[in-house]
Amino acid sequence: MNPVVEASRATALESRAYRPVGVSRLREFIEREWVFSWLILTPPVLFLLAFLGYPFFYGVYLSFFRREVAGPPTFVGFGNFVTLANDPIFWQSVGNTVKFTGAATVLKAFGGLGMALVMNQNFKFKAITRAVLLLPFIVPTVLSTVAWQWIYDPGLGLFNRLLVESGLAKTGPSWLGTPTMAMISVIIVNTWRGLPFFGISILAGLQTIPVDQHESATIDGAGTWDRFRHVTLPSLLPVILIVTTFSIILTFFDFQLVYVLTGGGPANSTHLMATYAYSLSMGAGQMGLGSAVALSMVPVLGLLLVLLTYYVRKD
Repeated sequence: MNPVVEASRATALESRAYRPVGVSRLREFIEREWVFSWLILTPPVLFLLAFLGYPFFYGVYLSFFRREVAGPPTFVGFGNFVTLANDPIFWQSVGNTVKFTGAATVLKAFGGLGMALVMNQNFKFKAITRAVLLLPFIVPTVLSTVAWQWIYDPGLGLFNRLLVESGLAKTGPSWLGTPTMAMISVIIVNTWRGLPFFGISILAGLQTIPVDQHESATIDGAGTWDRFRHVTLPSLLPVILIVTTFSIILTFFDFQLVYVLTGGGPANSTHLMATYAYSLSMGAGQMGLGSAVALSMVPVLGLLLVLLTYYVRKD
């Protein structure tokens, strides 16, 4: 036998002989895959429980009390939820949230798909174009929303100046001053911010489709539309479902954009559930009612997370 191998074995046996039994067993226990995984996961899980779990459970606690900012809490049970059930502004915020989330998500899905198909082509300045298209997603929400406030300004805004100077209108519309235009305006800004996320995600999916599938379809006589319908779209469907579900979660709970742009107005026409919860808690000082509004969003979040987990595992 090789003397080098014998020497290494002898050294290993000798070191093992001098190693305490408890240390050896502890090391073997830690080296098990599931134990090591839990040791890695425990610190971030504890961090999340401390900084996310505590506020959540405290919010659940507050939702069962009538709690003013300056007064002691009074237990009311499900009284806050009964109040919300009879609150027309709450139901208006629910409807606004559904319209806002649905319209913005559909626009982002179709726009992101088109953006990905364009970016997947070979053309000059391709890298620069991709970088520019990513800017809306990179710029902080508050900063970009303030810029959009200027764009929507009735007197000095970019949109109205273009409409007036091009002769399309004598005076521009009040983008944030009427209920219908205000909702359209916040949907436009949310779509603008979310398009890069859709575009880059779908582009990544496009680049994983084998080229030979398109070549085989072309040989079989399939045109551009047929290749897209039978090859590209089925391959992208898992990615689109995952990105759409994730986007619904982000859009449903979008607070900064709407709060900075309209504050929920005019006439509560852009109040989402998130902004209404904030206005009740911080604006009106009704912490219990605000917590009840926030808690009413939890079932929707839970359902969306279940769908997202299902799509990820299925993919």
